[in-house]
Amino acid sequence: MGVTLAGCSSSSVIKDTSAEQGQTIDMPATASNPFFEASTLEYEYPQFDKIKVEHFGPAFDRGMADQKAEWDKIANNADAPTFENTILEMEKSGQLLKRARYVFSNLTSADSNDAINALDSEYAPKFEAHNDSKFLNDTLFKRIDDLYTRRNSLGLDPQSVRLIERYDLDFVRAGAKLTPAQKERIKTINGQVAALQTKLPQNVLAEANASAVIVDSVDSLKGLDDAAIKVLAENAKANGAEGKYRIALLNTTQQPILTNLEDRALRERIFKASLARGSRGNQFDNTGPFSELVKLRAEKAKLLGYPNYASYSMAKETAKTPAAVNAMLEKIAGPAVAKAREEGKLLQALIDKEQKAKGQPSFKLEPWDWMFYSEKLRKEQYAFDEGQLKPYLEWSNVLENGVFFAAHELYGITLKRRTDLPVYHPDVRTYDAFNADGSKFAIVIVDPFARPSKQGGAWMSTYVDQNDLLNQHTVAALHLNVTKPAAGEPGLMTWDDVTTAFHEFGHVLHGIFSDVKYPYFSGTDVPRDFVEYPSQVNEMWAEDPTVIANYAKHWKTGEVMPRELLDKVAKASKFNAGFGMTEVMGATLLDQRWHQVSADKLPAAAGVMAFEAKALKDVGLDYTPVPPRYRTPYFKHIMEGYAAGYYAYTWSEVFDADTVEWMHKNGGLKRANGDRFRNMLLSKGGSEDALVLFKNFYGGEPDIRPLLERHGLVKAKK
Repeated sequence: MGVTLAGCSSSSVIKDTSAEQGQTIDMPATASNPFFEASTLEYEYPQFDKIKVEHFGPAFDRGMADQKAEWDKIANNADAPTFENTILEMEKSGQLLKRARYVFSNLTSADSNDAINALDSEYAPKFEAHNDSKFLNDTLFKRIDDLYTRRNSLGLDPQSVRLIERYDLDFVRAGAKLTPAQKERIKTINGQVAALQTKLPQNVLAEANASAVIVDSVDSLKGLDDAAIKVLAENAKANGAEGKYRIALLNTTQQPILTNLEDRALRERIFKASLARGSRGNQFDNTGPFSELVKLRAEKAKLLGYPNYASYSMAKETAKTPAAVNAMLEKIAGPAVAKAREEGKLLQALIDKEQKAKGQPSFKLEPWDWMFYSEKLRKEQYAFDEGQLKPYLEWSNVLENGVFFAAHELYGITLKRRTDLPVYHPDVRTYDAFNADGSKFAIVIVDPFARPSKQGGAWMSTYVDQNDLLNQHTVAALHLNVTKPAAGEPGLMTWDDVTTAFHEFGHVLHGIFSDVKYPYFSGTDVPRDFVEYPSQVNEMWAEDPTVIANYAKHWKTGEVMPRELLDKVAKASKFNAGFGMTEVMGATLLDQRWHQVSADKLPAAAGVMAFEAKALKDVGLDYTPVPPRYRTPYFKHIMEGYAAGYYAYTWSEVFDADTVEWMHKNGGLKRANGDRFRNMLLSKGGSEDALVLFKNFYGGEPDIRPLLERHGLVKAKK
């Protein structure tokens, strides 16, 4: 059973919240707060059955106070700085706070409620102020900088030297070398940014729920199967609209349901509801907060000596500069939109043909028509539709006999379900991960279904990070947003759901295979434009003949997906590629335009949507039938951790396409390849330079051509 999280004011159980005093806070709830001591469950797995919302506030306050005292002790140590008394002590600090924040940050995305959202808003600026008390501590920085200066003469191993270098860089990038006045301004900016980065995603989720489309009559839902209609009816009933049908919106601009809906007016209504999110002038309007956010980021970058936020952000990525990213985008965007326009002409011809056959006037292809008519064209060209696949894609079977099976074949690992661990929601499952020799090395949490309390999309996260210093093993979580089936019905996935599951499990593998000395380098703690690479590589196994034969089985009969249907999937793999890459390029371009200009050139709230339109037009991505995958007001990625970094998906895909080509040339799904990838790259986390890891594995420099070939943007070499 998932634990019910009931909200209450944290102030009612706190005697002293003054973290600045550097004193451990005395609270009466000590004995009952599950965060005050490390979890006694295996691998410090969270005690979800004991955690309540009222535990977070006291844990945050005590955790910040404890860690501040630890930092002060390090800074004021009378002994000369050493790796052990400075860097290692920093790595060990803040365990209470880390435990509480890891659980809390996961719940804000996976199972939020009003009480959690209120705490998130309250504490986001406090956490930033807490970080500032570390990074802007002159005494502490002097010790770290001293070690940095002497790092190559300390007799340390390469990973320890790198740890010193990363600590020093983090302090400098946070403003450690600024003047006192500049530091005060940085503190203010950080607090304001933290508040906005909390508010904006909350608005995105709230408006997605508020913008759901209610349909009065089942007659309007022609094209949907009975199971899908049943889900919409139950959704409506659960939201106070019994007898009607509720279409919930996903966070992308396009909505998957448009693929099958025959009612063009309803398709238009759904699409426009999706497109208008965050810019309708209601309480969830994000144009004002987003304008504030990007201006603050630009100001911070200028204070730190960078011309814009993108330059600041990319300095620590593998791309290094906006110029490098722009060069990549130029190679892809033009061919992508050109191909999308060709696809659009084919769809327009299909519309004209159908309307003529009906004796009715034709109409212009609009964005709400694209998915519907592209699916028709797919059926016409490849003699199959997505609906033919779904009966063979029952979610649990895909997970255990597909995703897990591929990992077993490639890496020799086994995942076994367990039911004795507490979970935060009844839908959640837990699995133990075992190496080929039978040794257990991680726990994996799986949260498969969409629900109102859960953010859209799919993601991987961790509750505990592997490291040798504290002898910790990974507790990772895989989050999907598969449509939950009606009672008694199977949970069937779309093909996109399947590839997403393989993708996110690639992140999980990156996390659980971590084998590093220090928490700083654990798992997916790598450059943002590198972190998507291993997960994208893992997508390749979704279509591997051995893997698909093991999981693509009819949910009712157990019949394996017919080979001819699988062949059609393979042949259609480049279908609609122009559309897919154009909508991604549109979002990527928007992110860059928002973050590659100075604060004085950024618009106020009233000009946000005009800025977006001009940015797309300036680079030829203003093709109306294919809008960006995310528009600015609901572009959650760049509201949070992917600011100036959405390019990372495409940048990482260059590494991915090269690696997939390498895998195919070297025998595909076999242990030797998996062991090489695990040992030379996945296990290293951030302990070595990311590009060096890639080159060592791949045997050369990255090449963009396999990526262009994958999407049909250039002709493949024979």
